[in-house]
Amino acid sequence: MPSTAQTAGTDRAPVTGPTLTATVPREYVHRASVAEVFLTGWQPGQAGTADSFVVRAQWPRGHALFAPAGGHQDPMLLVESIRQTGSLLAHTEYGVPFGHRFLMWDMSYTATASAFATGSAPTEVELHTVCRDIVRRGGTIAGMRYDVSVRRDGLTVARGGARFSCTSPAAHRRLRGDRPTTTGRDLPVPVAPATVGRTDPRHVVLARPAAAEEARWELRVDTDHPVLFDHPVDHAPGMLLLEAARQAARAATRQPRALLLGLDAAFTRYAELDTPCWIQARVDGPDAAGDIRVTVSGTQEEEQVFTADLLLRRPAA
Repeated sequence: MPSTAQTAGTDRAPVTGPTLTATVPREYVHRASVAEVFLTGWQPGQAGTADSFVVRAQWPRGHALFAPAGGHQDPMLLVESIRQTGSLLAHTEYGVPFGHRFLMWDMSYTATASAFATGSAPTEVELHTVCRDIVRRGGTIAGMRYDVSVRRDGLTVARGGARFSCTSPAAHRRLRGDRPTTTGRDLPVPVAPATVGRTDPRHVVLARPAAAEEARWELRVDTDHPVLFDHPVDHAPGMLLLEAARQAARAATRQPRALLLGLDAAFTRYAELDTPCWIQARVDGPDAAGDIRVTVSGTQEEEQVFTADLLLRRPAA
């Protein structure tokens, strides 16, 4: 499949009017709702550098789940922008057909607080992306890793990356069979929203533990959630697991408004919808800058589903 960017570039007429901005087609980033598309365009990267691209993104000033707080955009907007970048480039630049299933293996970033500072307009960033470790299969790819340097107003404010693999619908059916797309049971009672930086219990993804001081929670899997389950899937999405990791880190440190400055997550297996998944947090001491490191893990039937190392900054007094 030819690249949309390349095809348009071969005979594009000179731009004579104002530059217009729109989001990329939702199908490129695996979203059903246009409101959940944060990418606004892409182009080849540095001249002479293979597999290099510049992806543009806009973070809204208001969002149903990842809303600004304490003068900062929600860092999960960056995480989702990195995720969307991988699927966009896979489809447009590497010929992955629509309908292929993507499996994220790891996701990471480190950022300065200035990366998330709010202003009087939506936040515009560029994700300078280099794709590597590309596994090619015929005219498409079976997976790759990509590194991202995030620039805002010309300054590098964050770095990150991810690795994924992708399979055909037929291969996915052989692997997964007919897995359910709902949990088949009632949602457990959530923890108090204020303890995890939320105001609405519908956005709380941790269940109330049996013991108040226990740093272990059952994952609340609400398949009707319009953002975390933007469309039906047969497993707990990575963004749900990462939001659970953040909420667990905030609860364990008793810092519900802490800013997530760093994340390094690895996914080891599917988190199934019809079996309880348990989230556990371990808090390490603060570093020289006073930031707190927390290790979060998810297990299901005593098998590890994911791990995540998080770096939290306490809010300014």
